[in-house]
Amino acid sequence: MANNFKGKLFVFSAPSGSGKTTIVRHLLAQERFNLEFSISATSREARGKEQDGKDYYFISKEDFIQKIKTDEFLEWEEVYRDNFYGTLKTEVERIWSLGKHVIFDIDVRGGLRVKEKFPEETLAVFVKPPDINELLRRLKNRGEESDEKIGARIAKAPIELATAPMFDKIIKNYDLEVALQDAEDLVDDFLGIKKEN
Repeated sequence: MANNFKGKLFVFSAPSGSGKTTIVRHLLAQERFNLEFSISATSREARGKEQDGKDYYFISKEDFIQKIKTDEFLEWEEVYRDNFYGTLKTEVERIWSLGKHVIFDIDVRGGLRVKEKFPEETLAVFVKPPDINELLRRLKNRGEESDEKIGARIAKAPIELATAPMFDKIIKNYDLEVALQDAEDLVDDFLGIKKEN
């Protein structure tokens, strides 16, 4: 595939526990969309079965800060103290060189930055949970993090929810099946894929 392919960018952002990762995985499984997941870089340690180069690019805090200084990120954020997340510019280039469209599962500020840098090519989607209590329930059910970490995520949620109107589209994830269909429809429309009746 020629390297001059410039695909679309699909950003999915939301507070933790909103279901954006489930939606992104579902879209990746739809072959007609020709999507490839944008792997974020992070300075945090791997959790559970996470693998470097598959779930995240795990790099040290020092390396992360060095890459910020040399302008290697499309977007980055210190999401929690000393916990950096970001998208390397080379990641978008890697996916476009495969002739594929990029799909992101990133925090709201990062999502809006991608939209800012690629306004024409990006569809920025905010995934809205039913309410904060439901977020708390979902995060606890995951059983992956301490109460302190969950508390930090919940504390951020109202600020993140306030950014929803800045996104191109909002998907309400009150019923997962409906949300998945809404997400497919948005991607179909943005790619100009005609639906078969």
